[in-house]
Order: sequence, then C-alpha cells, then structure tokens
Amino acid sequence: MLYVEENDWVLTIFWNSLYASFFLLPLGINLSTPFFIVSIALGVVNIFKSNKKLVFANKALLLFPLYFVILLLSLIYTDNLSDGLNLLQRSLSLFFFPIIFLYVKEDAAAVKKLFDFLLLGLLISFFINLFIALYNCILIVKDEIVFESSLETISLILSAFSHGWNYFIGAEFSTLVNPNYVSLYILLVLSYYLKKNLQSRRQVFIVIILFLYLFLLASIAAYLILAIMCLLLIFSISDKSKKYTMAIVFLLGVIVFLKNPRVFDFYSNVTELETSSKIDNTTVEKSRLLTWHASIKLIEESPLLGYGVGDTNEVLMEKYKELNYFHNYNNQYNAHNQFLQTFLQTGIIGFGVLMTIFVLLAFRMNRSRNELSVFLILFISLFFESMLVRFNGIVFLSIIVPLLLKKRSILSSRIIRNEPTVKE
Repeated sequence: MLYVEENDWVLTIFWNSLYASFFLLPLGINLSTPFFIVSIALGVVNIFKSNKKLVFANKALLLFPLYFVILLLSLIYTDNLSDGLNLLQRSLSLFFFPIIFLYVKEDAAAVKKLFDFLLLGLLISFFINLFIALYNCILIVKDEIVFESSLETISLILSAFSHGWNYFIGAEFSTLVNPNYVSLYILLVLSYYLKKNLQSRRQVFIVIILFLYLFLLASIAAYLILAIMCLLLIFSISDKSKKYTMAIVFLLGVIVFLKNPRVFDFYSNVTELETSSKIDNTTVEKSRLLTWHASIKLIEESPLLGYGVGDTNEVLMEKYKELNYFHNYNNQYNAHNQFLQTFLQTGIIGFGVLMTIFVLLAFRMNRSRNELSVFLILFISLFFESMLVRFNGIVFLSIIVPLLLKKRSILSSRIIRNEPTVKE
C-alpha cells in the first residue's frame, strides 16, 4: 500500500505523508495536519533537488499560487491583520502544493492510493460515528426507561428512540468532521471507483456503506450532486433495457433519500422563508439564503477590491446587524459560498482568478462522464460552502484540483508524468 521510490527518500516520504494525511482527513483535521506539513516541506526540498523544468502545458497550476498572492495583497487594505494572517497561514497549501506538483513525478497507481487511503479513512470514520451515535442513543433509552407501567415504558422507549435518531443524522452523526466536507470526500471516492463496474462483493459492500454514510450525513448539496451524477450515468447508457432499469433504480433511490427527515425540513424551511415576513430566522436553510443576500449587498457596495482577507467577516457581521439577521450575526456565519466569499475578500480580481481555475478545469474534464462528475462535485460544492476558509477544504482542494488541472488526468489509467521540456 505504501509508496517506494528507489534511491529517492524525499519522494518516498512525500507520497507516504500524503497517504497518511488523506487517511486521517475524515478522522479530524488536527490528526492529518502534521502529515500535510511534512509533505509540503519535502515537496519544497524536491523542487530544489529536481532537475526538471516547468512544463508549459501545466502552467494552469500556477493559478492557485496567484490566488494566494491576491489574498496576500489584500492585506494592504485590511484593518484586521490578525484574522487576515490567520487565513493566509491556513491557505499556504494553495501556494505550495500546485508548485510542488509541477516538479513531482506521479503515476496513476500513486494517485489511486490517495483515494484508497481516503476510502479507508471514510470507512473507519463511519463506524466510529456509528458507534458514538448508538452509544448516545442507548444512554437516552436507558435514562428514560421505567417499569411502573408497560404502556408508559413503551411510550418512553419510542420517544427516546425518536430523540436518539437525531444522533444518526447530519452534524450530530458526523462528530469528527463537518458533514459537508465528509460528503465531498465520499462523492469523489464514489466517482473515482464507480468509473468501472463493481467486480466483487467486497466492492459492493463498500459502495453500500458509502451510500448509507452519505444518506446519514444529510447534506442537501451532496444529494443534489449525487442526483446529477446518476442522471449523467443513466444518459450515458446505450442499452435501452439497462437504461430503463437504472432509471427505475434512480427513482427508487430518490424516494429513499427524500424520506430523510432533513430533506422535508429543508423544503419546509425554505418555503416558509419565501412566505414569511419575519427576518429573525433560525433554521440553517434560511440563514444560508440570508447570508447570500447580505453578501451580494456588500459586493454591490465594493465590487473592485472587496474588503480584504481580514475584514470580510467583520463587514458581514455589520451587514447582518443592519439587516436584522440576528441568527446569522450571533453564529458569526461566513458567506457559505466560496465564490461570494472570494468576491468579498478580493473583489473582481480574486473572483476572476477563481472562476478561471474552474473554467479551465471544465475544459480539461469534459472527456468523459466520470471526469464531468468529478468537476460537478467540486464546482457545486463551492456554491454551498466557503471551502477555501477552513483548512479541511483548503488543503484538500489544493491537492486534488492541481492534479486534475495537469495535462493528463489523474482519473485515467494511463501513466501521468511530467514530461521533460524540449530545449530550443
């Protein structure tokens, strides 16, 4: 399972550190951070000891370092330098990893192991979360049980289980990492492994576990992405009988996922927002819509340079107070949309660079349904979370996106190597 590069201990430790960090990523960012730091340090060492030159075809990888530089320059007009420097410190991987991958040799087998270790970490995190949820549920049932009346006992047990069910859904279930980030990891792993037919019972079992995990995480964005992925799969099937069968399976799956109580909560909360005149909303869905509304208002006031990487959250809090979005203010919500977050931080310039990254990624990944699915997973996820604010999202995207932007896709089975530059 480990990477071995003969006569090159730097690359050997570099890749194995990445494997360890991807394995630990679903188990908690504090566990994986030291391994990411080691991989960055050894990646920089490899740049200086490598005889390779920059490959012109891979120049798109430099867009993330450019994005980091724009964030850095926004400190010039930032009053809150402390918050700005903290975010820049978390964002260092956006600068280093893309440059490192311009000089690191990788092949399909080495990259596949990243997903293998991420898959292993996801499975372990699922069973850890399941054990914690069961334990909490048992504690509730144990505390509520009485033996004075059989009917009362049954009623209390049912009530306890009903309350205990909350431990199996959403953030209460994903106690280790934010469920939206875990959902992103699951979708990417599913997309990577489902590009080929399942060939064993073990693979089928793993896929079922991942789908169950995704269901319990109850991320509406993940459900939407999964539905799009399934539709792309159905439309790509040429055999009509298989297409009809998959369509029926898809509809049954939609029914199952719609049975998740969080989906009904989402629908009722959003529709209530549209019909309600109240603005002191407390639901997550309402808060997110109000956050986007406040962010757009701020962008209209300062579209060119934004408010600086350190002041963005402060001006958002002020706008929440001005608009009486008290729940958003009390919970210190960021923009919950990376494109809006970037626009607030750096204005049209940073937003343009971020959009350019994903436009180029779209062109690179339109060669197959599998690649298109991966692109949609990453792109749509940024509409629901400010993923370049938390280290979980920053470090993951700073590795996956540059590998996808390279001349040859990490999703193919071909060897992926940096080609030597032809001297003129």
